[in-house]
Amino acid sequence: MGTRFQNFRLYYVFNYQITIENQSNDTVQLLSRNWHVYDSLSELEKVEGEGVIGKKPIIHPHQTYTYNSHSFLRSPLGAMKGHYYMVNFSTAKMFKVNIPVFQLIAPPNLN
Repeated sequence: MGTRFQNFRLYYVFNYQITIENQSNDTVQLLSRNWHVYDSLSELEKVEGEGVIGKKPIIHPHQTYTYNSHSFLRSPLGAMKGHYYMVNFSTAKMFKVNIPVFQLIAPPNLN
């Protein structure tokens, strides 16, 4: 967690790590993401796009894929939730994986 000035505003920068585990016996690929970013001082932000961090990872059976990313909030308190759209290579069917809510909370200032 850090802060950053952008467009004459102070933002809190929250770094997070996501690990996706393929618990199936089939190879899958992450195609796109959809995030809802909640900021206690701003309106809901929706983020959609292909892949994650510029990649569309292929995840083999019982393997994991981990990536790091970040989010900018105007306040020190927020949350994120969302979902991924994946494809199963064995069946060619697309499916949705829900990402549960996780909190973005800046540590309190001690000074």
